[in-house]
Amino acid sequence: MTTVILVVMCVVVAAFELYAGKQSRDQANAFTRRIDELNDQVTKQNNVLVTVGEQLTAELSRVKQDVLPALDGRLRQNTGQVEELAGLVHQADDYLRAQAGRLRELEQQRVTLAALRRKLGEVETSVRAVTKAHGESASGKVDAALDRLADIERGGAEILELQRTLTRTLEGVEDVVAELLQFTEGELDDTVTAALTGRPRAHGDAVTATGRLWTRDDQLEDILTEMYERCVRASRLNVRFRTAEGANGTAPGGPERRRYFLGGHASEDLAGVFSALLISTGADLPHNGAHESRRGLARVEPGVPAGVEPPRPPEDEAALKSLLRTLAESSGAVAQIGPLLAVRTRDELLCAVLTSAQSLELESDEVFWDPAAATVRLRRLPSHQLWDLTAWSAP
Repeated sequence: MTTVILVVMCVVVAAFELYAGKQSRDQANAFTRRIDELNDQVTKQNNVLVTVGEQLTAELSRVKQDVLPALDGRLRQNTGQVEELAGLVHQADDYLRAQAGRLRELEQQRVTLAALRRKLGEVETSVRAVTKAHGESASGKVDAALDRLADIERGGAEILELQRTLTRTLEGVEDVVAELLQFTEGELDDTVTAALTGRPRAHGDAVTATGRLWTRDDQLEDILTEMYERCVRASRLNVRFRTAEGANGTAPGGPERRRYFLGGHASEDLAGVFSALLISTGADLPHNGAHESRRGLARVEPGVPAGVEPPRPPEDEAALKSLLRTLAESSGAVAQIGPLLAVRTRDELLCAVLTSAQSLELESDEVFWDPAAATVRLRRLPSHQLWDLTAWSAP
């Protein structure tokens, strides 16, 4: 019996050993298959990396052969233009210094002429007393000399005024050249950075919108310019450069036509912003039956308890309202910021948000600088593009 039990136990032990051996072989086979799969994946990834490396090498070779030589040529060309503009600025600066010296000389000549005039006046008094006994011939010569001296003094004053006008004009040219130089340097830096890094050019550094400003009231010109540029900055735009000329070209004596070249946002992106601001501005009209917005935007503001300040409007809305208030004080003015056009005549204040095609049409017809003609054209726009703020601006 004991022998049978031992035999059975040996059989059982042998069966366990066979089972354990089979499990070990299965695990070893599974581990081997997994190692083979991992080797296959590593081989595939290595092949992909090799392919990508070859593509990058080819792309770098193309950049070295094609892009970098062209970029080097553009850099040399732009450097030459920048140096040329810098030379023009230096020449203008030297000319301004020369004109300043000439102005000082003319001022000294004017003082000398005034002293000479006083001296001749004293001589005239003494000569008149003497010439009473010698006839009127000497008196006539003295009068002729004094008239000639007065003509010389008036001519000197006119020359001095012309020199001052020339100096102001040259200072304006210098400002425009400086802004153009700064704009060109910014464009050059942006182009080089985009080419070297592979990133697209920065949208805010380019000229993306235009602006105009004109008023027939000389006394409001400075404050209107300040309000206009404040509104430009509040709209997250920046002035790339600006120009100014008279109504008859560069001739002095008339209201200046100011043109602005703006960057930061495209005109299409600004249209919605200005429309929202004008809707908010039109909503401030009193709903009293006498002055009512033609789009039904009038509303009654709720009362504010004593001691509680009303909420301040956003910066861009406050800046736009300040600009429109200043326009309302003028008897005739035009202000444009991208798609926004505000026109003030003696009787009306109109605002419109134009499309690119409409702006081009108005510019082609040369009505931007004529408030009366611009008002007639704006009245033809669809109602959702036009705001009549005459009642809003009324005192």
